Amino acid sequence: MRPRAETTLPAEEWAKKLVTAAQSQIGVTLLYDPSYSKIAFPGGDVPRFKGVCTDVIVRAYRDGLNLDLQALVNADMRKAFDAYPKNWGLKATDSNIDHRRVPNLQTFLKRQNTDMPIATDGLDYAAGDIVTQMLPGNKPHIAIVSDTLNKDGSRPLLIHNIGWGTKMDDILFAFSITGRYRYRG
Repeated sequence: MRPRAETTLPAEEWAKKLVTAAQSQIGVTLLYDPSYSKIAFPGGDVPRFKGVCTDVIVRAYRDGLNLDLQALVNADMRKAFDAYPKNWGLKATDSNIDHRRVPNLQTFLKRQNTDMPIATDGLDYAAGDIVTQMLPGNKPHIAIVSDTLNKDGSRPLLIHNIGWGTKMDDILFAFSITGRYRYRG
């Protein structure tokens, strides 16, 4: 283990904005609610007090970098629908939910050529990286790498909503990592 010298990771300007926008959801998004909702398009969102793991990502990109993943994912799915997972039996895009599904965000991020190697050293991750994980029960999860290191300085904390609202937790290696992305827009 490397000796702990810092409590935060250095971050590029775009990553600072993304991480700050994700952190601003802590204490605001208090519930995990995966229910289907009709929302505006573009720029739609469920009420901020609730959401799922993908909503943390969508809100952070919208608030921090002025990028609307709802519109971007929808446009890419319209262009290449067959490239996206068929897990839900849909025959066309649905702007209410497509961007709120981890496998769709993974596909979008891969199609933007933002894949990064999955590292086993926590300090190889950068603030602003997007990490996807597989939870028990084969449930996909997604989170943003923060610029804050854990207590022993060996890895960054993740900003996510795993069931109790948006939080920042030491869970980088708690679950199997299925993807790592660095999307600047």
